[in-house]
Amino acid sequence: MKKKLVLLAALCLTSFYVLAQKASYQAAIIGFYNVENLFDTIDDPLISDEEFLPGGTKRYTSEVYHDKLYRLSEVISQIGTDKSPDGPAILGLAEVENRAVIVDLANTEKLRGRNYQIVHYDSPDSRGIDVAMIYNPKYFVPTYSEALFVPLFDADSTPRKTRDVLYVAGKLVNETIHVFVNHWPSRRGGEEASAPGRAAAARVCKHKIDSITAINPDAKIVVMGDLNDDPVSPSVAVVLGSKGDKAQVGKGGLYNPWVVPYRNGTGTLAYNDSWNLFDQIIISSGWLDKNQDGYFFAESYIFSKPWMTQTSGRYKGYPKRTYDFDKYMSGYSDHFPTYLLMLKKVSSN
Repeated sequence: MKKKLVLLAALCLTSFYVLAQKASYQAAIIGFYNVENLFDTIDDPLISDEEFLPGGTKRYTSEVYHDKLYRLSEVISQIGTDKSPDGPAILGLAEVENRAVIVDLANTEKLRGRNYQIVHYDSPDSRGIDVAMIYNPKYFVPTYSEALFVPLFDADSTPRKTRDVLYVAGKLVNETIHVFVNHWPSRRGGEEASAPGRAAAARVCKHKIDSITAINPDAKIVVMGDLNDDPVSPSVAVVLGSKGDKAQVGKGGLYNPWVVPYRNGTGTLAYNDSWNLFDQIIISSGWLDKNQDGYFFAESYIFSKPWMTQTSGRYKGYPKRTYDFDKYMSGYSDHFPTYLLMLKKVSSN
Protein backbone atom coordinates (compact mmCIF):
# COMPACT_ATOMS: atom_id res chain seq x y z
CA MET A 1 0.00 0.00 0.00
CA LYS A 2 2.85 2.35 0.89
CA LYS A 3 4.53 1.64 -2.46
CA LYS A 4 1.28 2.43 -4.28
CA LEU A 5 0.97 5.77 -2.46
CA VAL A 6 4.57 6.69 -3.32
CA LEU A 7 3.96 5.77 -6.97
CA LEU A 8 0.72 7.79 -7.04
CA ALA A 9 2.52 10.80 -5.56
CA ALA A 10 5.27 10.51 -8.16
CA LEU A 11 2.72 10.36 -10.98
CA CYS A 12 0.92 13.43 -9.62
CA LEU A 13 4.19 15.38 -9.45
CA THR A 14 5.09 14.32 -12.99
CA SER A 15 1.69 15.40 -14.31
CA PHE A 16 2.00 18.76 -12.55
CA TYR A 17 5.44 19.30 -14.09
CA VAL A 18 4.17 18.59 -17.60
CA LEU A 19 1.17 20.87 -17.13
CA ALA A 20 3.38 23.56 -15.65
CA GLN A 21 5.74 23.29 -18.59
CA LYS A 22 2.88 23.68 -21.08
CA ALA A 23 1.43 26.62 -19.16
CA SER A 24 4.77 28.46 -19.07
CA TYR A 25 5.18 28.78 -22.85
CA GLN A 26 3.37 30.72 -25.54
CA ALA A 27 3.22 28.96 -28.91
CA ALA A 28 3.38 30.43 -32.42
CA ILE A 29 3.00 28.36 -35.58
CA ILE A 30 4.93 29.33 -38.73
CA GLY A 31 3.92 27.29 -41.78
CA PHE A 32 4.12 26.90 -45.53
CA TYR A 33 1.72 25.36 -48.04
CA ASN A 34 1.94 24.92 -51.81
CA VAL A 35 -1.78 25.01 -52.57
CA GLU A 36 -1.36 23.63 -56.12
CA ASN A 37 -2.77 25.88 -58.81
CA LEU A 38 -5.21 28.05 -56.91
CA PHE A 39 -6.64 29.93 -59.88
CA ASP A 40 -9.88 31.85 -60.20
CA THR A 41 -12.23 31.17 -63.14
CA ILE A 42 -11.66 34.52 -64.87
CA ASP A 43 -9.47 34.68 -67.96
CA ASP A 44 -6.36 36.81 -67.56
CA PRO A 45 -4.93 37.52 -71.03
CA LEU A 46 -1.50 38.31 -69.57
CA ILE A 47 -0.85 34.79 -68.21
CA SER A 48 -1.27 31.17 -69.28
CA ASP A 49 -4.39 30.29 -67.30
CA GLU A 50 -6.35 28.67 -70.16
CA GLU A 51 -6.48 25.25 -68.48
CA PHE A 52 -8.10 26.72 -65.39
CA LEU A 53 -11.19 28.21 -66.98
CA PRO A 54 -14.73 26.82 -67.25
CA GLY A 55 -14.15 26.17 -70.96
CA GLY A 56 -10.60 24.88 -70.49
CA THR A 57 -9.36 21.31 -70.58
CA LYS A 58 -9.80 20.94 -66.82
CA ARG A 59 -13.36 22.33 -66.87
CA TYR A 60 -12.43 24.56 -63.96
CA THR A 61 -15.87 25.85 -63.03
CA SER A 62 -16.99 28.01 -60.12
CA GLU A 63 -18.17 24.82 -58.43
CA VAL A 64 -14.69 23.30 -58.69
CA TYR A 65 -13.06 26.55 -57.54
CA HIS A 66 -15.20 26.85 -54.42
CA ASP A 67 -14.76 23.16 -53.63
CA LYS A 68 -11.00 23.62 -53.82
CA LEU A 69 -11.19 26.66 -51.54
CA TYR A 70 -13.22 24.64 -49.04
CA ARG A 71 -10.76 21.75 -49.12
CA LEU A 72 -7.73 24.00 -48.70
CA SER A 73 -9.42 25.76 -45.78
CA GLU A 74 -10.08 22.35 -44.23
CA VAL A 75 -6.33 21.69 -44.24
CA ILE A 76 -5.18 25.16 -43.15
CA SER A 77 -7.74 25.35 -40.35
CA GLN A 78 -6.16 22.29 -38.72
CA ILE A 79 -2.44 22.99 -39.16
CA GLY A 80 -0.77 23.11 -35.75
CA THR A 81 -4.00 23.49 -33.77
CA ASP A 82 -2.94 20.75 -31.36
CA LYS A 83 -0.06 23.07 -30.39
CA SER A 84 -1.80 26.44 -30.76
CA PRO A 85 -5.61 26.69 -31.11
CA ASP A 86 -5.26 29.69 -33.41
CA GLY A 87 -3.33 27.68 -36.01
CA PRO A 88 -0.64 29.37 -38.12
CA ALA A 89 0.38 32.85 -37.04
CA ILE A 90 2.17 33.07 -40.39
CA LEU A 91 1.52 30.89 -43.43
CA GLY A 92 3.47 31.19 -46.67
CA LEU A 93 1.60 30.17 -49.81
CA ALA A 94 2.75 29.08 -53.27
CA GLU A 95 0.85 28.68 -56.55
CA VAL A 96 -1.77 31.38 -56.05
CA GLU A 97 -2.92 33.24 -59.15
CA ASN A 98 -3.60 36.62 -57.58
CA ARG A 99 -4.67 38.47 -54.48
CA ALA A 100 -8.35 37.79 -55.14
CA VAL A 101 -8.02 34.03 -54.65
CA ILE A 102 -6.20 34.60 -51.35
CA VAL A 103 -9.00 36.90 -50.21
CA ASP A 104 -11.51 34.18 -51.08
CA LEU A 105 -9.45 31.58 -49.21
CA ALA A 106 -9.12 33.76 -46.11
CA ASN A 107 -12.87 34.41 -46.18
CA THR A 108 -13.90 30.75 -46.19
CA GLU A 109 -16.07 29.64 -43.30
CA LYS A 110 -13.28 27.72 -41.58
CA LEU A 111 -10.74 30.58 -41.76
CA ARG A 112 -12.60 33.89 -41.60
CA GLY A 113 -12.66 33.91 -37.80
CA ARG A 114 -8.87 34.20 -37.73
CA ASN A 115 -8.94 37.53 -39.59
CA TYR A 116 -6.03 36.54 -41.82
CA GLN A 117 -4.37 39.48 -43.59
CA ILE A 118 -2.40 39.25 -46.83
CA VAL A 119 0.99 40.21 -48.24
CA HIS A 120 1.17 39.60 -51.99
CA TYR A 121 2.81 40.96 -55.12
CA ASP A 122 2.07 39.91 -58.70
CA SER A 123 5.14 38.12 -60.03
CA PRO A 124 6.38 37.96 -63.64
CA ASP A 125 5.93 34.17 -63.80
CA SER A 126 4.52 33.19 -67.20
CA ARG A 127 2.08 30.69 -65.66
CA GLY A 128 0.76 33.46 -63.45
CA ILE A 129 1.42 31.75 -60.15
CA ASP A 130 2.73 33.77 -57.23
CA VAL A 131 3.86 33.36 -53.65
CA ALA A 132 2.13 35.14 -50.79
CA MET A 133 1.81 35.29 -47.03
CA ILE A 134 -1.26 35.26 -44.84
CA TYR A 135 -0.85 36.23 -41.22
CA ASN A 136 -2.91 36.50 -38.07
CA PRO A 137 -2.60 40.11 -36.80
CA LYS A 138 -3.08 38.81 -33.27
CA TYR A 139 0.48 37.47 -33.56
CA PHE A 140 2.25 39.18 -36.45
CA VAL A 141 2.31 42.71 -37.85
CA PRO A 142 4.37 43.41 -41.01
CA THR A 143 6.49 46.55 -41.07
CA TYR A 144 8.06 46.19 -44.52
CA SER A 145 7.74 43.97 -47.58
CA GLU A 146 9.10 43.72 -51.09
CA ALA A 147 9.27 41.34 -54.05
CA LEU A 148 12.85 40.24 -54.79
CA PHE A 149 13.47 39.64 -58.50
CA VAL A 150 15.13 36.36 -59.49
CA PRO A 151 17.26 36.67 -62.66
CA LEU A 152 16.76 33.49 -64.68
CA PHE A 153 18.12 32.53 -68.10
CA ASP A 154 17.72 29.63 -70.50
CA ALA A 155 20.75 27.73 -71.81
CA ASP A 156 21.01 30.19 -74.74
CA SER A 157 21.04 33.15 -72.28
CA THR A 158 17.46 34.12 -73.09
CA PRO A 159 15.80 35.67 -70.01
CA ARG A 160 13.06 33.51 -68.51
CA LYS A 161 10.35 34.69 -66.14
CA THR A 162 9.88 33.02 -62.77
CA ARG A 163 8.43 33.75 -59.35
CA ASP A 164 9.81 36.56 -57.23
CA VAL A 165 10.92 35.88 -53.66
CA LEU A 166 8.59 37.56 -51.17
CA TYR A 167 10.44 39.26 -48.32
CA VAL A 168 8.48 40.43 -45.28
CA ALA A 169 9.85 41.99 -42.10
CA GLY A 170 7.63 42.48 -39.10
CA LYS A 171 6.90 41.96 -35.43
CA LEU A 172 6.03 38.54 -34.06
CA VAL A 173 4.47 39.63 -30.77
CA ASN A 174 6.78 42.67 -30.65
CA GLU A 175 9.85 40.72 -31.75
CA THR A 176 11.40 41.57 -35.14
CA ILE A 177 11.59 38.69 -37.61
CA HIS A 178 12.38 38.39 -41.32
CA VAL A 179 10.48 35.99 -43.58
CA PHE A 180 11.29 34.87 -47.13
CA VAL A 181 8.57 33.03 -49.08
CA ASN A 182 9.90 31.11 -52.07
CA HIS A 183 8.83 29.00 -55.01
CA TRP A 184 12.05 28.22 -56.83
CA PRO A 185 12.22 27.21 -60.51
CA SER A 186 11.05 23.68 -61.23
CA ARG A 187 13.06 20.65 -62.31
CA ARG A 188 11.49 20.70 -65.75
CA GLY A 189 14.13 19.58 -68.24
CA GLY A 190 15.94 17.52 -65.61
CA GLU A 191 17.30 18.12 -62.12
CA GLU A 192 20.85 18.87 -63.24
CA ALA A 193 19.96 21.00 -66.26
CA SER A 194 17.53 23.12 -64.25
CA ALA A 195 19.75 23.46 -61.16
CA PRO A 196 21.18 26.90 -62.12
CA GLY A 197 17.70 28.43 -61.79
CA ARG A 198 17.30 27.23 -58.22
CA ALA A 199 20.83 28.33 -57.40
CA ALA A 200 19.94 31.80 -58.73
CA ALA A 201 16.90 31.99 -56.44
CA ALA A 202 18.99 30.78 -53.50
CA ARG A 203 21.57 33.51 -54.18
CA VAL A 204 18.84 36.17 -54.12
CA CYS A 205 17.83 34.96 -50.65
CA LYS A 206 21.41 34.62 -49.45
CA HIS A 207 22.33 38.14 -50.54
CA LYS A 208 19.42 39.62 -48.59
CA ILE A 209 20.09 37.40 -45.57
CA ASP A 210 23.75 38.45 -45.51
CA SER A 211 22.73 42.12 -45.54
CA ILE A 212 20.48 41.49 -42.52
CA THR A 213 22.96 39.44 -40.48
CA ALA A 214 25.78 41.90 -41.23
CA ILE A 215 23.82 44.39 -39.12
CA ASN A 216 22.47 41.90 -36.60
CA PRO A 217 24.03 38.40 -36.49
CA ASP A 218 21.27 37.32 -34.08
CA ALA A 219 18.47 38.35 -36.44
CA LYS A 220 15.56 35.92 -36.57
CA ILE A 221 15.14 34.83 -40.17
CA VAL A 222 12.78 32.30 -41.75
CA VAL A 223 13.33 30.97 -45.28
CA MET A 224 10.30 28.97 -46.38
CA GLY A 225 8.93 27.61 -49.59
CA ASP A 226 8.66 25.00 -52.29
CA LEU A 227 12.33 24.99 -53.19
CA ASN A 228 12.00 22.27 -55.85
CA ASP A 229 15.13 20.85 -54.25
CA ASP A 230 15.71 18.62 -51.24
CA PRO A 231 17.46 19.65 -48.00
CA VAL A 232 20.76 18.14 -49.20
CA SER A 233 20.66 19.66 -52.71
CA PRO A 234 23.44 22.15 -53.57
CA SER A 235 21.09 25.15 -53.80
CA VAL A 236 19.97 24.57 -50.21
CA ALA A 237 23.05 23.09 -48.55
CA VAL A 238 25.78 24.99 -50.44
CA VAL A 239 24.36 28.25 -51.83
CA LEU A 240 22.18 28.99 -48.80
CA GLY A 241 24.68 27.19 -46.59
CA SER A 242 22.01 25.61 -44.37
CA LYS A 243 23.07 22.86 -41.97
CA GLY A 244 21.14 19.89 -40.64
CA ASP A 245 23.17 19.80 -37.43
CA LYS A 246 22.64 22.65 -34.97
CA ALA A 247 26.20 22.25 -33.71
CA GLN A 248 27.48 23.24 -37.16
CA VAL A 249 25.42 26.43 -37.39
CA GLY A 250 27.50 29.51 -36.65
CA LYS A 251 26.17 32.90 -35.57
CA GLY A 252 24.06 34.24 -38.41
CA GLY A 253 24.03 30.84 -40.12
CA LEU A 254 21.03 28.77 -41.18
CA TYR A 255 19.64 25.60 -39.63
CA ASN A 256 17.59 23.18 -41.74
CA PRO A 257 15.42 20.89 -39.57
CA TRP A 258 14.40 18.81 -42.59
CA VAL A 259 17.74 17.14 -43.35
CA VAL A 260 17.26 14.24 -40.94
CA PRO A 261 13.60 13.58 -41.89
CA TYR A 262 14.60 13.60 -45.57
CA ARG A 263 17.42 11.13 -45.02
CA ASN A 264 14.96 8.94 -43.14
CA GLY A 265 12.74 8.79 -46.22
CA THR A 266 10.13 11.36 -45.23
CA GLY A 267 8.76 13.75 -47.83
CA THR A 268 6.14 16.34 -48.72
CA LEU A 269 5.46 15.24 -52.29
CA ALA A 270 6.00 12.11 -54.34
CA TYR A 271 7.08 11.49 -57.92
CA ASN A 272 7.58 8.12 -59.61
CA ASP A 273 7.05 6.40 -56.25
CA SER A 274 9.90 8.36 -54.68
CA TRP A 275 9.50 11.02 -51.98
CA ASN A 276 10.99 14.50 -52.10
CA LEU A 277 11.04 17.08 -49.34
CA PHE A 278 10.82 20.30 -51.31
CA ASP A 279 8.61 22.18 -48.82
CA GLN A 280 11.08 23.43 -46.28
CA ILE A 281 11.21 26.05 -43.54
CA ILE A 282 14.79 27.00 -42.70
CA ILE A 283 15.71 29.26 -39.79
CA SER A 284 18.65 31.37 -38.67
CA SER A 285 20.76 30.80 -35.58
CA GLY A 286 18.82 33.46 -33.69
CA TRP A 287 15.98 30.97 -33.15
CA LEU A 288 18.09 28.19 -31.63
CA ASP A 289 18.79 29.36 -28.07
CA LYS A 290 16.05 27.86 -25.89
CA ASN A 291 17.08 29.99 -22.90
CA GLN A 292 16.30 33.32 -24.57
CA ASP A 293 13.42 35.60 -23.62
CA GLY A 294 11.98 35.64 -27.15
CA TYR A 295 10.58 32.92 -29.37
CA PHE A 296 12.77 29.90 -30.02
CA PHE A 297 12.50 26.92 -32.35
CA ALA A 298 10.96 23.86 -30.71
CA GLU A 299 10.04 21.36 -33.45
CA SER A 300 9.28 20.87 -37.15
CA TYR A 301 6.30 19.00 -38.59
CA ILE A 302 4.83 17.78 -41.86
CA PHE A 303 1.05 18.08 -41.68
CA SER A 304 -0.31 14.95 -43.36
CA LYS A 305 -3.59 13.36 -42.34
CA PRO A 306 -5.03 10.14 -43.83
CA TRP A 307 -7.85 12.12 -45.46
CA MET A 308 -5.22 14.22 -47.29
CA THR A 309 -3.74 11.10 -48.92
CA GLN A 310 -4.80 9.34 -52.12
CA THR A 311 -6.16 5.90 -51.25
CA SER A 312 -6.30 4.25 -54.68
CA GLY A 313 -5.06 4.42 -58.26
CA ARG A 314 -1.62 5.24 -59.55
CA TYR A 315 -1.14 7.98 -56.96
CA LYS A 316 -2.02 5.74 -54.00
CA GLY A 317 -0.18 6.93 -50.90
CA TYR A 318 0.63 10.33 -52.45
CA PRO A 319 -0.81 13.65 -51.27
CA LYS A 320 -4.34 13.84 -52.66
CA ARG A 321 -4.01 16.23 -55.58
CA THR A 322 -6.62 18.43 -57.22
CA TYR A 323 -6.46 16.84 -60.68
CA ASP A 324 -5.25 13.62 -62.27
CA PHE A 325 -4.39 15.15 -65.61
CA ASP A 326 -7.79 16.70 -66.50
CA LYS A 327 -9.93 14.65 -64.12
CA TYR A 328 -11.00 16.49 -60.99
CA MET A 329 -10.05 14.42 -57.93
CA SER A 330 -11.72 16.49 -55.20
CA GLY A 331 -8.32 16.70 -53.56
CA TYR A 332 -6.30 19.29 -51.70
CA SER A 333 -2.80 19.66 -53.13
CA ASP A 334 0.00 17.50 -54.47
CA HIS A 335 2.12 18.80 -51.56
CA PHE A 336 1.76 18.35 -47.82
CA PRO A 337 2.19 21.56 -45.78
CA THR A 338 4.99 21.97 -43.28
CA TYR A 339 5.22 24.03 -40.12
CA LEU A 340 7.44 24.96 -37.20
CA LEU A 341 6.46 25.27 -33.57
CA MET A 342 8.01 28.32 -31.94
CA LEU A 343 7.80 28.75 -28.17
CA LYS A 344 8.28 31.72 -25.88
CA LYS A 345 8.66 31.61 -22.12
CA VAL A 346 5.84 33.31 -20.27
CA SER A 347 6.39 34.82 -16.84
CA SER A 348 4.72 32.83 -14.07
CA ASN A 349 3.94 36.04 -12.17
